[in-house]
Amino acid sequence: MKKIKYYYNTHTLRYEKLETPLRVKLLRVFGFIAAALVTAAIISLLAFRFIGSPNEKLLRAENERMKDRYRALTQETKKIEQQMKELEDRDNEVYRSIFEATPIPDSARLKDIEKEQQIARVEGMEQNDLVNSIVTSLNNMQSRINAQKASYKDLGVMVKDKEKLLAATPAIQPVSNADLKRIASGFGYRIDPVYKTVKLHPGLDFAAPAGTPIYATANGTVEFAGNRGDGYGNNVIINHGYGYKTLFGHMFRIKARIGERVNRGEVIGWVGSTGKSTGPHCHYEVIKNGNKIDPIYFFYNDLTPEQFDRLLKLAAASNQSFD
Repeated sequence: MKKIKYYYNTHTLRYEKLETPLRVKLLRVFGFIAAALVTAAIISLLAFRFIGSPNEKLLRAENERMKDRYRALTQETKKIEQQMKELEDRDNEVYRSIFEATPIPDSARLKDIEKEQQIARVEGMEQNDLVNSIVTSLNNMQSRINAQKASYKDLGVMVKDKEKLLAATPAIQPVSNADLKRIASGFGYRIDPVYKTVKLHPGLDFAAPAGTPIYATANGTVEFAGNRGDGYGNNVIINHGYGYKTLFGHMFRIKARIGERVNRGEVIGWVGSTGKSTGPHCHYEVIKNGNKIDPIYFFYNDLTPEQFDRLLKLAAASNQSFD
């Protein structure tokens, strides 16, 4: 039953029925709806601000999953970079050392990107930044892999050339010396037989009867064969390539000819005593990249370790040279 309200009318001094105009009723309804909407908006704003919408929760969860995946990917990238570094070090310190090749500088493989700071930057990164960082790491890794592939390709060529290099490296004695008794004077400072002063003797003297065959100690091309009046008498210089040359001095007669290709063990002349010499012998020098070095370390093809040790002691004796 609808409740009826009355009010006291002071003008008529009577109680009259209270009737609300339609306009007031509409205003009251509109005010209620407006208040409700404003209240709902405030509540929603506070809820989204401090609690978060379902979409925001999904995005945050997805963002955390992406960060976790990025951290895992970064760890894997670090492992790969470590393996890559080991390959690069082995390439420079082992493989290229074996073939006497110049190491590849780090600048050719590109510098490592900043690794230690990547994880710290993740928290402030957006999705595009994360993707760009990963792409940068992968591009850097690809560049280093390409450089390493090129290096291994070069090493493959060096492996093929290694047999030629070994054949071109002096490796036997220039005269037959099975009993190891023909070393007359070694490499180093010796007494000059003519001037009686101490001077550098840049090779080995092998005493042998005149006419004893002299052999090429490695494959190569005859660069000089003749007598230039420089004290070596009749001599032969063989260019073996790879920076190696050998000189054979004081020959009685020369068999090799300039430009001729000779192989290790091939006779190139015979022992004599021409030039500045005090007796029949073969003066033998090994030259590497223009520097004369001790030939004693280039007899590994025809000596046992015991024979080499004995020959080393003979060559080290301080005595007078033959030239």
